[in-house]
Amino acid sequence: MSSRCRDAVVRAGGALALAMALGCNAAPELRVCADPQNLPYSSADERGFENRIAELVAHDLGRTLRYHWQPQWRGYTRKTLLAGLCDVIPGIPAAAPDVLATDAYYRSAYAFVYAAARLPGLTSFDDPRLRRSRIGVQVVGIDAIATPAGQALARRGIVANVVGFPVMGERPSAARMIDALADGSLDVAIVWSPQPGYFIAQRGLAYAVVPIAAAPGDPSLEFAIAMGVRPGDIALQQALNGALARLRPRIDAVLRDYAVTRVQPESELAGFP
Repeated sequence: MSSRCRDAVVRAGGALALAMALGCNAAPELRVCADPQNLPYSSADERGFENRIAELVAHDLGRTLRYHWQPQWRGYTRKTLLAGLCDVIPGIPAAAPDVLATDAYYRSAYAFVYAAARLPGLTSFDDPRLRRSRIGVQVVGIDAIATPAGQALARRGIVANVVGFPVMGERPSAARMIDALADGSLDVAIVWSPQPGYFIAQRGLAYAVVPIAAAPGDPSLEFAIAMGVRPGDIALQQALNGALARLRPRIDAVLRDYAVTRVQPESELAGFP
């Protein structure tokens, strides 16, 4: 107990002193902002893989995990982390602006998702079969902004046969895209690769998830993923970096459990050997 807490307890006396002593001895909190309905990442009942990773990190640091739930829509960082409602946002791009990022704990890319019998060997945006295939892509925000993968398709003039799936919706866009593949509405979906494996496994399907390598002139399709803290919170950043390094095997196991497709090798990730 700190001297400040001890002095306050002595002055209080009685039942109030007991309550204050218990509060002084309580573990500090790790306040995490997360979307309550964004599987496979997070959910209000804590079924997502970022929930599991946050729990591991909090336990490693000896902190009590507490969530601030908010849909991950426009202005999310400004409305949550920068407003002081939490101290950590998991699962952000390591190069995200407005935050101080930890070391990355995985790296992923946009991926083709398809039945191997329908489009065997599809690996490239330059495959001519894409021009006659029904393609699903994710679009972001109320303005339906194209993802880097959508931009790569447009750069090749592949637009007439493309269907947009808004990221914001009653169900995750990746789940809706897997449904569309299953009912034949799509031939191929282009999805941020941590997402589809979870929904493919739920439905017991046998779809390929193939990370896409960017060709010269394409936007980057790969991103290292980290946790974000407020700018200047170096102490928390360093504490999280230590936890992520210690927990690497257990984090890898969580990602495997959720069929998260990653880009190898991981040697470019800061803090990872």
